[in-house]
Amino acid sequence: MTYFYGPDPKCAHPNPDLTRICFIKNTVTRPNIIIGDYTYYDDPEDSENFEAHVTHHYDFIGDKLIIGKFTAIAKGVEFVMNGANHRMASVTTYPFSLMRNGWEKSIPSLDELPLKGDTVIGNDVWIGQNVTVLPGVHIGDGAIIGADSVVAKDIPPYTIAAGNPCRVIRKRFDDELIEYLLALKWWDWDAEKIFRNMEILCSADPSEIKNIDNR
Repeated sequence: MTYFYGPDPKCAHPNPDLTRICFIKNTVTRPNIIIGDYTYYDDPEDSENFEAHVTHHYDFIGDKLIIGKFTAIAKGVEFVMNGANHRMASVTTYPFSLMRNGWEKSIPSLDELPLKGDTVIGNDVWIGQNVTVLPGVHIGDGAIIGADSVVAKDIPPYTIAAGNPCRVIRKRFDDELIEYLLALKWWDWDAEKIFRNMEILCSADPSEIKNIDNR
């Protein structure tokens, strides 16, 4: 199906000549991974296997990975979920129960584990190559995460952050424009309105966004 106002958000590969790009909402199978429209994973080898990059994600823990719309995720990313956490208050951190064969008697209760809650990535986020996102992190709308970063703490909206540990380098825009964009939520517009305002969304002068066509 061809969309006049852009690609079909229900297709896996919007550009058949560039299959390394995959709209991952259409390939995930786990109910505890929630992906917004147009969010893509870029991988020249296996772009449809995004779920392999969400590790230690166990149903009995119940945590979710939630990613908004129009987010760009480069290859080599890893979302480490709460199942990677070990009990730390005991003498040993070794996960005996995972080995079974009688050792399952040591299964910890969830309140003994350092659980961090859901991992939430906003809308219009750009995550560079080989980024690792640790459990419970929230990355705000419009943020940029530099390649090879390890994100252990929340990253505010419309900031550029990088490093290990990942730290904010600077804001992308002034506070007034950031506040305007967070209220505008352009990613929730319908396809026709996005198409109509695409030149402004991609303008080298971000303040042009205040001249949007609201018809």
